[in-house]
Amino acid sequence: MDVNETESLQDKHLHCVMAITITIPGWRALNLAHLVLDYNGTLARDGRPLVGVESRLQELAQQLEIHVLTADTFGRAQAELAGFQCKLIVLQPGNEHSQKADYIERLGPEVTAAIGNGRNDREMLARAALAIAVLGAEGLAAETLAAADIVVPDPVSALDLLLHPQRIVATLRS
Repeated sequence: MDVNETESLQDKHLHCVMAITITIPGWRALNLAHLVLDYNGTLARDGRPLVGVESRLQELAQQLEIHVLTADTFGRAQAELAGFQCKLIVLQPGNEHSQKADYIERLGPEVTAAIGNGRNDREMLARAALAIAVLGAEGLAAETLAAADIVVPDPVSALDLLLHPQRIVATLRS
């Protein structure tokens, strides 16, 4: 699937029975059906997934539809994610930030969580119902930091938040 596909992803989410439901006192209730992730700098370093990412994504795939969006800087995403239970979308060169934001819109931002670190993730995070920024070895773009609901030190911590939603409640409650 590429970002120009004609199938309505928003209509598709209506048929998704998997979900993570989180009620956050003083903030909002979330009913998440999709998780959209950046690849390089978020899930991977130098094109290779970080330790602990695969097992957590496999566990989350039982509750959420997983989408990995990447410019594929190192050209390894397809091979590296071959065994993962996720949809890989390699973006067209140029305007990657818009492509990611448009993808969130097609899925339905109100049912989508997003995780990223780069400047091209800022609009994706701004549109998602739950936005998690990763401050990893590559760093975290300041604009993306500003768009995040939660900031974590690494992708394992980000994925663990979704596997243990009460941690999200503890962080975001008013």
